Order: sequence, then C-alpha cells, then structure tokens
Amino acid sequence: MIETIIFFLVISILFNVALFLIAFKLQSDKLTDISYALTFLIIGITAYVLNEKSLYNTLILLMIVAWAIRIGSFLLQRVLKSGKDSRFDLLRSSFFKFGQFWLLQGVTVWVLMLPVVLAIYGKPDEFGLIAFIGLTIFITGLLIETIADLQKSKFRNDVSNKDKWIDSGLWRYSRHPNYFGEILVWIGFYVFALQSLDLNSALIALASPIFISLLLIFVSGIPLLEKSADKKWGNNKKYLDYKRKTSILLLFPNRK
Repeated sequence: MIETIIFFLVISILFNVALFLIAFKLQSDKLTDISYALTFLIIGITAYVLNEKSLYNTLILLMIVAWAIRIGSFLLQRVLKSGKDSRFDLLRSSFFKFGQFWLLQGVTVWVLMLPVVLAIYGKPDEFGLIAFIGLTIFITGLLIETIADLQKSKFRNDVSNKDKWIDSGLWRYSRHPNYFGEILVWIGFYVFALQSLDLNSALIALASPIFISLLLIFVSGIPLLEKSADKKWGNNKKYLDYKRKTSILLLFPNRK
C-alpha cells in the first residue's frame, strides 16, 4: 500500500513540475488551473488502467472524470476571460516562489486522491449500500457547487451588478455554497471508497476530506474571501445585515 501511495505522489509531482517549467518559461497563468484538473484525471486513469475494470472501479473513475471536467472547464474559462490570475502577480517571475505553488498543487491533488486510489486498488465485494450513499453525497455536492458557480458567473456578467455581492439563489442561504458543495464532493468520494477499504486504508484516506475541509474553511478559501468582502463592503449596512443573517458555509434558512 505504501509503495502505491508513493508511486502516485511521484506521478503528481512530476506532472506538475513539467507543466510548471512550461508555464514559467511562457510566464503564463493559463496552464495553472487546467493542470489542477488534469492531475486528477492522470492519477485516476492510471490507477484504473493498472487494476480490475469492475463496475465499482469504473464508477469511481467516472466520478473523478465528471468532477475534473467541471472544475477544469470552469477555471479555464475564468482565466481565459480575465487573461491572468492575479494571485500570481508576485510569484510568476520568481522561479522558486512560482515553483513552490506547483509543488504544493501536486501534493494537494495527491492527498485528495487518496480515497480514489486506495479504493481502486482495494477489493470491494460489490457495489453496496455504503458506495451508494457515497455516490449520493458526491452527486449532491457536485450539483450544489455547479449551480452556485453558474449563479455567481451569471450575476457577475450582469453589468448592473458591478461592485455588488451576490445574495440570490444558493447564495441567499450560504455565503460560500460552492465551498460547501466541494467539501461534500470529497466526503462523497471518501464514503464511496469505504466500500473497498480496510481499516488502515480508511484511516489514511480520511486525510482527503479533512484536508479539503480545513483548507477551505480555515486557510485559503473562506478566510481570504471574507477578508476581501469585508474590505469592499464592511461599511455597508445591507452587506452587514446579509452577513449576519446568512450561514457562512452550510445551506440554512436565513436567521431572523
């Protein structure tokens, strides 16, 4: 099991290093987001090709393909529209700082893919109730984040909404419904994988949903966006009212 885990860590890092060298030479951000989705696909397809082509393994591969296509197309469309990713303005020209981001991306994908890889290498007896529950959670999360991103894109494309925050659709019930959906996606992958995992593998795979949850809730997701929103609208009474009434992550009815 350890050899398998290390094998896919090497694949993830090598792929991201290769694309980093191209992106650094071109001083381009257009490879950054699409490489994220492609790394998931490469790991998932490689694990699938090297193992039994069961219904269970095929389903978990299709789950990864569906998620990667959605996130990859969304992020690529966004960077093509903006022309660049402002996050890299202070990193792009530095070989080591820009390279550090790519290395971290490779490690991040590897951690998130632990349930998928270990499940494909496992031996499920059949597609059972646990896998069905996991698939249901995954589909729910994918729908939530897809709808949330579409609603936000439509809102931003309306010039009358310039310099406004979105408080309609799913965003009426959560300030970050896309992140809520993303966390559900990886919980779904983990529960689906439990059908195939022994205790040791299940404990290792648990790193995936824990990692993405901590990352989005406490590090690079919600804290950064909340700080940015407070800077823009912190003196706006309507925004403060929206913030007070609306759940920060989970989809809940507004507080009175």
